[in-house]
Amino acid sequence: MAPKWRDLADRLAEQIKSGDYRPGQQLPHIRDLVDAGEGSKSTVHAAYKALEAEGLVTSSRGHGTVVRQRTPLKRLGTARYDKAKWRDGDEVAFIADRLASGRAYRRDDQTQTVGRVEAPPEAAAAHGLPPGAEVYARARLVKEGEQPTHTLTSYYRPEHVEGTRLVDPTPGPAGRGGGFKVLYDAGYEIDHMKEEIFARVPTSDEVKLLQLPPGEPVVELHRTTWTADGTVVEFAVGVHAASRFAWEYDFKVPDSTQDKGQE
Repeated sequence: MAPKWRDLADRLAEQIKSGDYRPGQQLPHIRDLVDAGEGSKSTVHAAYKALEAEGLVTSSRGHGTVVRQRTPLKRLGTARYDKAKWRDGDEVAFIADRLASGRAYRRDDQTQTVGRVEAPPEAAAAHGLPPGAEVYARARLVKEGEQPTHTLTSYYRPEHVEGTRLVDPTPGPAGRGGGFKVLYDAGYEIDHMKEEIFARVPTSDEVKLLQLPPGEPVVELHRTTWTADGTVVEFAVGVHAASRFAWEYDFKVPDSTQDKGQE
């Protein structure tokens, strides 16, 4: 005979899988289930911990126990930066990911703080600036509904963005086409970029900000963006909740032997 917490966990799991509890929806408070006769506080707590261990829910202080998104967001590779999306349209990168994933979005899913700061060492090195130089930092928090998905902080040389929408903290992208369109209109058309990603343990502040369950890692991204003449116009650091993204890359396979033959 299974313990009572296991029976409760199995019943809740079935309700989650059948759609009675939708992704992003909060499960009842433990006290509510106790009052409904589902068992003691320790029984309900054990059932919730079992659901968390099975990857069906996440729990965090202040947000309760929430049903996980079943399908991670597609985090597109090169396709999210297609110039037709932002230069000729209004599809900024996080919106391109949502559309590719078949998910809804609101422009104010992105909020930001903007200010002049001393450039972190990696940002200074990317921009070729001396230690202690000032840059603009545009720190975004992106959510899907009420759940944060990632942060992204872009560092810009002041002379590239002063007086543009990139220094406006209003929620949402920086106008039609977002930040790359702002740079384009200022004469800095992006040409190529490099992305580096690695997984790590989150800091305590990141656990709180991204509402991470215990033990979940983050994926950190470093993005450097150049114009055709080699000018760095953005260095960005993103921190992504690992379980909320599936990274997707689609590219032409290089053949370096052909390049050598053309020399």
